[in-house]
Amino acid sequence: MKRYFYIPFLAAMASCAVFKGGDKKKKKAVAVTPAATPVKPAAAPNKNGVKPYASVITANLNTQKGLFTVHKTPEMDSIFFEIGDKLLGRDILVVNRIRKAPGGTGAYAGEELDNHTIIFEKGPNETILIRLNLVISDADSSQSIYRAVTKSNLNPVIATFPIKAYGKDTASYVIDVSKFLREPGSFVNSGEGHEGLKKTLDVKTMKDLEVQSILAFPENVEIAVSKNGMTKPIGGLTPVPARPATLETNTSFIALPEKPLQRRFADQRVGYFADYFMEYGDNQQKVEKRAFINRWRLEPKPEDMEKYKRGELVEPAKPIVLYIDPATPKQWRPYLIAGVNDWQVAFEQAGFKNAIIAKEWPENDTTMHMEDVRYSFINYFASEVSNAYGPNTHDPRSGEIIQTHIGWYHNVMELLHNWYMIQAGPNDPQARLPKFDEKLMGQLIRFVSSHEVGHTLGLRHNFGSSSQTPVDSLRSISYLRKYGHTASIMDYARFNYVAQPEDRIPQELLFPRIGEYDKWAIEFGYRVVNARTSEEDNKIMGKLVTTRLEANNRLWFGDGESRQIDPRCQTEDLGDDAARASIYGIKNLKRVMANLQKWTREDDGQRQALKSMYENVMQQYHRYVVHVAKNIAAVQYTVYPDGDDRPSYVPVPKARQLAAVKFFNDELFNTPLWLLEPSITDRIDNPAVQTPVDLMQVNAVNSLLDASRINYVMMLERRYGTVKALGIEEYMQLLHQGIWSDLNSGSVKVDAYHRNMQKTYLGALYKITRDSKSTVSESEASSIASADIRAIAAMINKAIPRAADELTKAHLVSMSEKIALMAKNI
Repeated sequence: MKRYFYIPFLAAMASCAVFKGGDKKKKKAVAVTPAATPVKPAAAPNKNGVKPYASVITANLNTQKGLFTVHKTPEMDSIFFEIGDKLLGRDILVVNRIRKAPGGTGAYAGEELDNHTIIFEKGPNETILIRLNLVISDADSSQSIYRAVTKSNLNPVIATFPIKAYGKDTASYVIDVSKFLREPGSFVNSGEGHEGLKKTLDVKTMKDLEVQSILAFPENVEIAVSKNGMTKPIGGLTPVPARPATLETNTSFIALPEKPLQRRFADQRVGYFADYFMEYGDNQQKVEKRAFINRWRLEPKPEDMEKYKRGELVEPAKPIVLYIDPATPKQWRPYLIAGVNDWQVAFEQAGFKNAIIAKEWPENDTTMHMEDVRYSFINYFASEVSNAYGPNTHDPRSGEIIQTHIGWYHNVMELLHNWYMIQAGPNDPQARLPKFDEKLMGQLIRFVSSHEVGHTLGLRHNFGSSSQTPVDSLRSISYLRKYGHTASIMDYARFNYVAQPEDRIPQELLFPRIGEYDKWAIEFGYRVVNARTSEEDNKIMGKLVTTRLEANNRLWFGDGESRQIDPRCQTEDLGDDAARASIYGIKNLKRVMANLQKWTREDDGQRQALKSMYENVMQQYHRYVVHVAKNIAAVQYTVYPDGDDRPSYVPVPKARQLAAVKFFNDELFNTPLWLLEPSITDRIDNPAVQTPVDLMQVNAVNSLLDASRINYVMMLERRYGTVKALGIEEYMQLLHQGIWSDLNSGSVKVDAYHRNMQKTYLGALYKITRDSKSTVSESEASSIASADIRAIAAMINKAIPRAADELTKAHLVSMSEKIALMAKNI
């Protein structure tokens, strides 16, 4: 028999979980701190304060039966919980959410503040204890090491209540929670770790806590509490003083399943939110860290199990249902629903039909309450934030997802508009307006809805997915119809910016959609297999992952969040060649710039839209620069199973690194004056402010000459040789071509942009030679920098007599003098 000792670990937007399971040959698992055997009431009915039931639960109390029975006065000044004997020792999830929040605080109704797992336990001296169940370690109780694990993982008592009365046949226990529910420090009023709550209410000032409502349901109890206080003052350039604030929260007590879902162990090759625990065993020679995924419980109906095994599509016993917040504007509801229903095709690959459904909330149905934790929502936030997110709440023993509250900010539409105009404007005439029509904006909402739903299903971002699409295929209608421009909607591959107008790509092929990877990931998480234990399940799924990945590279999961070394796993990029994709993207950006005034003109506008979209052009161009830079002095990392002879680490192909440096020389160091079109900049930019192009050039030079990058170029050259990797000599020669080539002409003329870059170049080298850290001063980068300074000095001295104008001459003389000073200090 296994017993579990747990503490919640946060994984991205999901809380943590662990599964209580084991081999069927072992005894049934039980809670770590089991409930004591119920004690019969003492002979004296008032011993230790215990009174007859009727004298405590009087006629003036209203009673609601549910997970546990609640007795309360209409004014809520007296509140009793009646805990059934069968509930003792049962795992109960407690979730705190925002119900109502003051404006301007960054907190919104429906957001989760925190969650805990508790158990009610019969304590000594006629008490009921509440223990916090912590998920840390796992041990088999039949093994000797179980004793050591038990002693080191005692679950803490976080509340103690005197028993006020026993229920009928002592099968229940009445406790008074009137004071507890109003205590600022109780777990029903916690959530201090939530950023929104920090800004909403200073916990130290919390006062006047009042219970507003209590609703009891068969599987849960919901308690709403109002609290007053002060916001925390915010410092900075525009400090915000503390001010009075009222916050309303909702606490859900949720009974977790008596039989936890069998856990499915995580696999690094498929992107799921995962929770972790440490497993101990007598036969180990090291402690094992085990990870398992978060997923909804989808199981065939018992009568359909044989059909499912035969490969027939069946409906799950309990489908995933998401409701649309009735606060959502009506015109966007169908598109949010469509974004949810788009996942049907993925679940069909896992063997289920009608597995996920979205519905509008039945506002006139008095039997349903939005506070009921049995219902999941897409919550609509009236906010200027341009974002959306997809969290989930799950069973902290098995990873079973119980509920979700997707957060949808009203202003996400601004982000969608800007992305689409900049990335798709050259290919879609409907993108060339300051305000899109309802149908286009609806389709944009739909794709974001699908992405966020993916998170609530347990899926992580797959930033590497788009790297498996050949750049040329992004211009092929037949390829895009079959595969889309990325294999996963969980990527940050927004719209097809590579496609050129002459390719005539239709609008629907510019959007991301549920792709091959998404279908495969859902199959991995939700396919029901014939496995008695998680260990058996792990072997079956591991073999399946290996087989599928060998057959289809588009199923590759590129972890760009916990592993950021691989340039294939970047956000906002497309294709398998960053330089080529970015060059196509720049061609389209030039088309956007040529039409920006026309596309942003508003009848009552004063160039606000023009300024905003020009800033978006600059941001998109900067993305291309970053995408390409990450391919220089970089490696690719791929997870392979033991026994596979292929290396996990390989350098980015040399040809792509060379193309990346050439991109900088051609597209950035050859100053992109098209980004500084006077007909636009004269309307929106103060000429006294340094341009974004200047900043990008300076930052690029500093980045490419950073000591760590130079050292990494040399390390890769040493390991892989100059056939596979870019060598340091070739690298420095290419940079010289981009920054210093104007010194080689017969008549030397250096423009303001190159003067600035050349000064930055020298400063970057000098910084390396003067760095006091031994990792730099004693590295190859220091030697390279010193040698390059000497080479540049010779170039400058030869160029001074050939200066074509006084500004160029002054610049060259100044740099020569600075190099002479550097030489004295090196």
